[in-house]
Amino acid sequence: MNTRIRKARVPSADRRIAAPEGWDPVLRAEFETNQLNGCVGHVLVSETERVRVWSLRLRPGERIGFHRHVLDYFWTALSTGRAVSHFGDGRIGESVYEPGLTRHMAFGPGDFMVHDLANVGDTELTFTTVEFLDSANPPLPVPEHVRRERQSFERNEPIRL
Repeated sequence: MNTRIRKARVPSADRRIAAPEGWDPVLRAEFETNQLNGCVGHVLVSETERVRVWSLRLRPGERIGFHRHVLDYFWTALSTGRAVSHFGDGRIGESVYEPGLTRHMAFGPGDFMVHDLANVGDTELTFTTVEFLDSANPPLPVPEHVRRERQSFERNEPIRL
């Protein structure tokens, strides 16, 4: 008896999905264009072989567009405020933040989350996000212009005190 074992195919975390029905056409178009965006913050302040550390700052009324999370990560709020997110599965959620509020997220092979974030409060929102590069999915590429410039030392050189 000849039995073949087939390995289950894991979907890729960088596959495209359709924008949710019922959204404004402009929002849907932005989702279609940016859903593979790996920039989960405004500035990539540090990157090693293990982590990416991001900074995100939104003044009242500002918004970070759609981006995709594929890596295990956590974020910490550094300020008080309110925000609204549109998610790739069609959900729209409002959140309230306090300094120190932290959330951890994990993604299995092929899993991901696409969302935006709009500051709907009257205070500046600031976050630090740390992505773990040894996650189940490979990291998405990020453009050079989001990387913070290092002035006095090489990229991976430890700071000596």
